[in-house]
Amino acid sequence: MKTFFKELLIEIWDVSYTLFKLMIPTIIVVKILESLGFLEYFALVLGPIMHWVGLPESMGIVWATTILTNIYAGMLVFFYAQQAETLTVAQVTVLCILMLFAHGLPVEARIAQQAGIRLRFTLLLRVGGGLVLAWILNKLYLEFDYLQEVNQLSWQPEPADTSLLGWAKGQIESLIMIQIIIVGLLFALKILKLLGIEKLMGYMLSPLLRMLGISRQATTITIVGFTLGISFGGGLLINEARQGHVSRRDIFASMSLLALCHSMIEDTILMLLLGADFAGVFWARIIFSFIVIAILTRVMDLLPARVWDKHLTNKHIQPG
Repeated sequence: MKTFFKELLIEIWDVSYTLFKLMIPTIIVVKILESLGFLEYFALVLGPIMHWVGLPESMGIVWATTILTNIYAGMLVFFYAQQAETLTVAQVTVLCILMLFAHGLPVEARIAQQAGIRLRFTLLLRVGGGLVLAWILNKLYLEFDYLQEVNQLSWQPEPADTSLLGWAKGQIESLIMIQIIIVGLLFALKILKLLGIEKLMGYMLSPLLRMLGISRQATTITIVGFTLGISFGGGLLINEARQGHVSRRDIFASMSLLALCHSMIEDTILMLLLGADFAGVFWARIIFSFIVIAILTRVMDLLPARVWDKHLTNKHIQPG
């Protein structure tokens, strides 16, 4: 029993320290950039891209906010931005796809980088993947005249403290909640491992994992990231990778999947609050992500080591 809790405490420290060491400085830098007006300039760059996926240019500020901060901040900006526009359910669904694929990138892309994935590859996969699926859905919705009714937003944000002190308080509360989840998550995972349920899950999911090119060693971590989010899945993956428990190929495949498809429960519910179509933000996202990863894992097996080292992985990940 002593060994169990000793190992648990070590794992909690390793995962928490790794995550917070990445998150806290990044959150502060993003806040500084936001205060300097970088967000507005970034929105101007994204504005013209919005037309490509059938959205008004004004939605650029929504995606810019989501990319740099998080989905919650993007939702708040959307609430005010949509008041000057008449958006259809199809357009809101397309915007939500962009928000789901590319949000919180300063933090989440850094987590992927520490797990061993090149920053430029993560950004290309998430931003590019979001734009491609958004473009496909927009074309389908227009072609079949589907979801063209005007969106009715029933959600309304609560008044928020926008002062620096209010921001700091909100960030501290978020970090405390992350810590609580990490403790509960690692405890649950150790229990599952002791009971042999982890192996059973790997066996049951092996056909799907095989199709995606991911081995059983990365099963639990992938499930955690898929359901709870890339911060938790990525944090566990960093820890496992450093201990040599997961191969380079599995780390790359798992993190690539999580880049496109993570936090499927909470994030999906948030997008539904904005009026998005469930099939678009859930099923279309899953199907698209699985197809991309199935193709990607087969292509990467053909690539020479120099391509891996230069374009896909970094020094944090060991060959194997």
